[in-house]
Amino acid sequence: MDEQAIKEMLEKVRDGRCEVAEALQVLKRWPAEQMKFACLDHHRHLRTGFPEVVYGENKTAAQLVAIMEKMLQGGGIVMATRVAPEKAAAVMAELPYLNYHESARMLTGNDEKIKRVKNRGLVLVVSAGTSDIPVAEEAALTAGFLGNPVERVYDVGVAGIHRLLDKQELLKTAAVLIVVAGMEGALPSVVGGLVDKPVIAVPTSVGYGTGLGGIAALLGMLNSCAPGVAVVNIDNGFGAGCMAAAINRR
Repeated sequence: MDEQAIKEMLEKVRDGRCEVAEALQVLKRWPAEQMKFACLDHHRHLRTGFPEVVYGENKTAAQLVAIMEKMLQGGGIVMATRVAPEKAAAVMAELPYLNYHESARMLTGNDEKIKRVKNRGLVLVVSAGTSDIPVAEEAALTAGFLGNPVERVYDVGVAGIHRLLDKQELLKTAAVLIVVAGMEGALPSVVGGLVDKPVIAVPTSVGYGTGLGGIAALLGMLNSCAPGVAVVNIDNGFGAGCMAAAINRR
């Protein structure tokens, strides 16, 4: 539940459209709700501006069903990251009103509650290669669910730099850029040298043996000579989307 939902509930109580006992039942779950295997932080959106998001990779389908069902009852947007297709299918068999975004490996609910915040600038998500798209999509969907307009430019890596240069006008319209790359991780430095906006670099684990599962890209981005480039963890599209939203909020 976010600030707007709380205001609406209080207005209903004031106007007699909601019983005090009904509102009390909702508020009893605040600020946290203890489950057998999780403690849900219902207060996070009010505290930080970001809703609690479920990391799905090491949770069972049954755990995801139980957690997301509770979260959906709060009425806000619900997201789970790193959910494999088979696990997503098992969850959606129990919660068919969820949506699965396969390229990003994300489950979402209450999508209709997404509100585009007025006057927010564009978050542009750029990927070096097609293989980086899953991480890029996680970033793009996260930023979009947090109320930001999002556009995508994919497969414009340095091996064919003319593809990126063709998009310079679009690059300049962005308020924040998320640049996703594996291999040697050079693309964020190039983008950082073309724009005067914050660049969030996301190293991916895409690459051959000496890429070391994304460490080579991470180190390359951390050593970028382009100013205005910040780096998140390997494959952390979700973190990049949240950071872009936080920057854009200001």
